[in-house]
Amino acid sequence: MALISHSPVGTSASEFLRSSSNGVNGIPLRTLGRARFGSMTRRDLVVMAAKIRKVKKQDHPWPRDPDPNVKGGVLTHLSYFKPLPEDQKPKPVTLEFEKRLLSLEKKITDVRNMANKTGLDFSDQLFTLESNYQQALKDLYTHLTPIQRVSIARHPNRPTFLDHVFSITEKFVELHGDRSGYNDPAIVTGIGTIDGRRYMFMGHQKGRNTKENISRNFGMPTPHGYRKALRMMHYADHHGFPIITFIDTPGAYADLKSEELGQGEAIAHNLRTMFGLKVPIVSIVIGEGGSGGALAIGCANKLIMLENAVFYVASPEAAASILWKNAKAAPQAAEKLRITATELLKLQIADGVVPEPLGGAHADPSWTSQQIKNAINESMDELMKMDTEELLKHRMQKFRKIGMFQEGLPVDSKKKVNMKMKEEPIVRTSSLNIEDEVKKLMQQRLNAKESSAELPESAINEMIEKLEREVDREYSEAVKAIGLKDRLVMLREEFSKLKLQDQLMPPALKDKIEKLKDEFAQGVSAAPNYETLKSRLDMLMELLKIKIDSANKKKYAKLKQQVNKKFVEIMNRPDMKEKNEALEDEIESSGVSAGQDLDPELKEKIVQRKKEIELEMVDAIKALGLDVAAVRPKAKEISEQIPIDFKAKEKELNEEIKGEIENVIKSTDLKDKIEVLKLEVAKAGKTPNVASKNRIAALEQQIKGALVEAMNSSNLKEKHEELQEEISKVIESLEDQNPKEDEALENQNPKEDGSTYDE
Repeated sequence: MALISHSPVGTSASEFLRSSSNGVNGIPLRTLGRARFGSMTRRDLVVMAAKIRKVKKQDHPWPRDPDPNVKGGVLTHLSYFKPLPEDQKPKPVTLEFEKRLLSLEKKITDVRNMANKTGLDFSDQLFTLESNYQQALKDLYTHLTPIQRVSIARHPNRPTFLDHVFSITEKFVELHGDRSGYNDPAIVTGIGTIDGRRYMFMGHQKGRNTKENISRNFGMPTPHGYRKALRMMHYADHHGFPIITFIDTPGAYADLKSEELGQGEAIAHNLRTMFGLKVPIVSIVIGEGGSGGALAIGCANKLIMLENAVFYVASPEAAASILWKNAKAAPQAAEKLRITATELLKLQIADGVVPEPLGGAHADPSWTSQQIKNAINESMDELMKMDTEELLKHRMQKFRKIGMFQEGLPVDSKKKVNMKMKEEPIVRTSSLNIEDEVKKLMQQRLNAKESSAELPESAINEMIEKLEREVDREYSEAVKAIGLKDRLVMLREEFSKLKLQDQLMPPALKDKIEKLKDEFAQGVSAAPNYETLKSRLDMLMELLKIKIDSANKKKYAKLKQQVNKKFVEIMNRPDMKEKNEALEDEIESSGVSAGQDLDPELKEKIVQRKKEIELEMVDAIKALGLDVAAVRPKAKEISEQIPIDFKAKEKELNEEIKGEIENVIKSTDLKDKIEVLKLEVAKAGKTPNVASKNRIAALEQQIKGALVEAMNSSNLKEKHEELQEEISKVIESLEDQNPKEDEALENQNPKEDGSTYDE
């Protein structure tokens, strides 16, 4: 506290001090300071007080002892972006769809801990577990759904813009401010060099932890950020620096203040300016690119996306809320929006896709940064060859051709391969309607059966077609519900390409198909439409069984008619008639009446004649394309009396033969021939031409010949012959125990019309 008195003679303090300093009054200031003020009253004093406010010391990025040999040059010390201390580093985050890998990770950790504690060698077990983990990780990340890629693009540990910049540049200096009074930390700009070339870098910057995310506004820029980027674009255009932009934002910040400051105007100004810049521009989407907030720095000559990045007009959650009135429909919205890198590459919105390591970019950030660097160099090498006019035209044409098509022109075959198959419009039938129709059809069938009439085949076929469509639709919904649709589409495309190119199905594709079938079989019960699918499938199987039974009955009736016709033809042949008549005359001339025993010689002639007729019928039946199972009377009864031991041996031998055939197929080139045969049959369809029939017949003959040769070279043939001989002996002994056959023959004199022949 300082005390200053008023001058007793009315002189101001400033005049008094001035006069004291120049010594007019002859009183030095030091002496004045020691003067006593005891005689002054309180009214004559003026009190002045000063208080010093404590403030936090400014944290400047420049250190006390800067390292001149630091990567990027000594100016790198100016950057606020420093490596995070250990206590602030983000913890590992497991996404929802990655949780199936946690059990394998836990097993690997447990085995390692056990090896460290016990000192035992578990290297084989670790190798097996790690191989299984890598294979599971590969299967998971090579068949990601769109919503899963969105989750990876938003991963909290995903490398940010500055992570990539400091990894790919030799020197980088950050530039701040929009020169209108504000510096938005959500957009970072600066000059850097890659392989000696100077570039202007700008991009959205997210935080690496909660504190940074709050300070960076979670990568959502305000108008100040876009105006800062605009200032750097003009700067780069003036000095001839190519521009590289990194996109990673959910969208522009949409609060009230940003709208008041002109968020839409700032974005529009950037869009207009970027189309007039005379330097090459390359944009890289490293995370999520949301709407106009991403496009404000994304109007480039080349748009490159990381493998798991997404680029959208509206987020899947927002689109689901608008279209389905429910944000939980985000997976369906993500699929319909076609926001992934591969889909945008097909649509020619993206110009390239940068691969990521298994597990995403955060699994190996340095490798991902190196891939980005290679993509930048390749793109810039191409763009730097263009002059200014060509460069501007190239940028304009890139955006003008998006969504452009012309009716009436044939589609390029290369594009057609990647186009989605046109889906037939599905006529949805309610469960009650189709169940009622099936019940009505079954009742009509019962009524027709009672009246000995036949149900029209067209009615059954029509209902089967309707049920097949319904089952296909239910299967599609079940596949989509358990997250296997993308994999199914990819496998269909691979199979279609192989079919078009007349190639064999590789074992890898076959394994993928089998694995997909197993996964579907395991997960279909969890699908919401499982009960509907099951009921429709049961109805379809029942109708198919009815159709097959009806077709078999018609087939059997036709065959029976043909066999009877053949029998009549055989019995009416002159030679057969002559022999039968001769045998009848001989029986009549013997004078044997009904009930008397036949002469043994005559009985033998009758048995021999019956065998001749049977052999003739066997040849006739084989000519119809049928196999004769047995021609002996009561063969079925005898087969039922064969001991169980022989049946067990027969079953065991069949299993051995089956196993030997499988081994032969696996160990020789028969597998390829079988695949070729399947391909030929599929290509031939229901109406094969002569060339296809010849190829199929030749392949079948080769396969059968190879199998027969393999069977002959093994000991299975001897086993089969031994078993057949044993069964023959048993049958002979059983026949000896059943002499009633001869008695039956005595009463079965063959007649001309063959009425005694057992059909």
